Amino acid sequence: MTMHKGLLGRLIQNLCCLPGVGPKSAQRMAFHLVQRNRQGAQLLAETLVEALSKIGHCQHCRTLTELTVCEICADERRDPALLCVVESPSDAWVVEQGGFFRGVYFVLHGRLSPLDGIGPDELGLDLLEQRFEQGVIKEIILATNSTVEGEATAYFISELARKYQLQASRIAQGVPIGGELEYIDSSTLSQAFSGRKQLT
Repeated sequence: MTMHKGLLGRLIQNLCCLPGVGPKSAQRMAFHLVQRNRQGAQLLAETLVEALSKIGHCQHCRTLTELTVCEICADERRDPALLCVVESPSDAWVVEQGGFFRGVYFVLHGRLSPLDGIGPDELGLDLLEQRFEQGVIKEIILATNSTVEGEATAYFISELARKYQLQASRIAQGVPIGGELEYIDSSTLSQAFSGRKQLT
């Protein structure tokens, strides 16, 4: 239990909401920001407030952006016939950093998990099906994580794609079972995309 009360205690406690940040790390961050880098702390606070007020979801791919349509979806140099389906905006970010994918994305914001009450409606699969119906997409790459839920989600979407006679492939080698895309390096991810396997 922290000995700090008041604003400093609240700051430490609130920093613990970040993934991977425990009480000790939060305490170090809080003291650093307040004691040694107040200018950086002010800039961080302003940027965070602005981000929370302005960042929403792209109307096309559902990734995080401050624009109505994100820069990737608006880029005419991208191939609209090639769609990569990912679980989260951070997964799309990781794929983009690799620089090897020139198609567009669809972000699920999760994966099928009936025990947690997450079904097709919660993942926006009705919106994905609407994109299939438009006839622009020719191939989908299923880049969900290699977990039980991720595999089930990929299978469900591949069956949906089969209805529209779309080519569906799954990223393969390079991504370990139980691995999360967010923590995979770009070279490994590039190999996984190159070695994707056919599903439909």
